[in-house]
Amino acid sequence: MEGKTGSMRVLVTGGSGLVGKAIERVVKEEGGAREGEEWIFLSSKDADLTNAAETWAIFEKHRPTHVIHLAAMVGGLFLHLRKNLDFWRKNMAINDNILHTAHEFNVVKVVSCLSTCIFPDKTTYPIDETMIHNGPPHTSNSGYAYAKRMVDVHNRALFQQHGRRYTAIIPTNIFGPHDNYSIEDAHVLPALIHKTYVAKRDGTALEVWGSGIGLRQFIYSLDLARLYLWVLREYNEVDPIILSVGEDEEITVKDVVDAIVEAFEFTGPVIYDTSKSDGQLKKTASNAKLCSYRPDFTFTPFKQAVKETCDWFAANYDNARK
Repeated sequence: MEGKTGSMRVLVTGGSGLVGKAIERVVKEEGGAREGEEWIFLSSKDADLTNAAETWAIFEKHRPTHVIHLAAMVGGLFLHLRKNLDFWRKNMAINDNILHTAHEFNVVKVVSCLSTCIFPDKTTYPIDETMIHNGPPHTSNSGYAYAKRMVDVHNRALFQQHGRRYTAIIPTNIFGPHDNYSIEDAHVLPALIHKTYVAKRDGTALEVWGSGIGLRQFIYSLDLARLYLWVLREYNEVDPIILSVGEDEEITVKDVVDAIVEAFEFTGPVIYDTSKSDGQLKKTASNAKLCSYRPDFTFTPFKQAVKETCDWFAANYDNARK
């Protein structure tokens, strides 16, 4: 494999987002880059990846040997409910352009980023990598979920027809610095960080949407970045792999609220608005496949990771995506 010799030119799409920034930090600050590796981090300003010609031009310019594909139209539950069609069309276009262009440029490996929301809504738990196509996803984000599932379909077809070993990771809920902290449209944890920050600053109550009973597994963006580099270099299956903490690390949204409240030392009242949707109550994922490959991997403790993220948000409040 080319990566062994260190002659890799890695193009990261979505390089300015949550996972892209985490990978950049691991590569640059934690000695994650190896000798002979070149890393190129793209942002949405560099190219419109829904446009085939612009996608082609960026590959022509950088000539990558490997691609980490993170670029996507993403958002929280309430944005998905409003814009299902947009999520389907934009993500289908981006993914098709990246995978097809990578193949045309003879890219050795593409590792795309999926999401646990792609799994069937009606299923048994824990979910694992074999169950992706076993039924429709939750209706709340079906456009996004189906578009992401098609990455797996595309990867398998590339392998069948051309022998390409392109694959994908499936992380559980990711959080960390450089997230989107929009109160309206972000995922649950960053939205709660922003809300708690404002409630503390303004001396108001913290209002949480939903009952807080929903269960989630969270992975710190820096842990995900470290595992992503391992997948890029060492994991040779076309089948995707779930990157997550174990089933026993699943926590409620209320546990998340408590950790954020503690990190910010917020002392005001916390009110749960049960008229708002809880989304899927659980989507427990198995990390058995990851553990079989990387039994040695240690995840950052949740409260420590939340504290680091809250500290980052407070320090970067003016410039953070909100």
